[in-house]
Amino acid sequence: MAHPYWPLFDLVVTTPQLTLRYIDDALGVELATLAAAGIHDPAWMPFSMPWTDAPSPELERNALTFYWGTRADTRPESWNLQFAAIESGTVVGSTNLIAAGFPVKRTFETGSWLGRPMQGRGLGTEMRIATLHIGFLALHALTATTGAYDDNLPSLGVTRKLGYEPNGVEAHDRRGSLAEIHRYRMPRQHFLGHVRRGDIHISGDAAVRELLAISA
Repeated sequence: MAHPYWPLFDLVVTTPQLTLRYIDDALGVELATLAAAGIHDPAWMPFSMPWTDAPSPELERNALTFYWGTRADTRPESWNLQFAAIESGTVVGSTNLIAAGFPVKRTFETGSWLGRPMQGRGLGTEMRIATLHIGFLALHALTATTGAYDDNLPSLGVTRKLGYEPNGVEAHDRRGSLAEIHRYRMPRQHFLGHVRRGDIHISGDAAVRELLAISA
């Protein structure tokens, strides 16, 4: 069933390992349940916003209101597009694209997480590549950015493997202590020449570009 008024629900990315779908209410519940079961060691915090510190069921409720909020706040000049990653019918994690002033700047930021049982199997790399396909091919971006704490080795490993350029260091307050986030960027030319794959397919993107006022 097509969604003419909110075409993001029809945007689908398929890879040999994963399917990415925009988060609707049902997927939001599955992701909230997965997150509450654990994403990382509680003694460590990989996120700049420590949302996983909340106890259950507060964490699940916060996740749902966050998904609803990003959906309601989507407009051409500012958006945070949230996708569920699905492997063989099972929700395994989430990935997102964030931008401000995108119709002119054509730059987007990515972030992601996987449930703990799904980590260590290459899904993080596959999810990142699929997300970059959305930004560069579906949305016609010129630049992708990302960042991670200096001790988030899995995330930094994916970033370096895909050939991002270093783009500075930021100081952050992480649970009351100083921590550094390492920033990276990827220009469109690098994506097209070194990351783009022929076995990743996108559908429903034309209507999304119209919704977000993105010209060719």
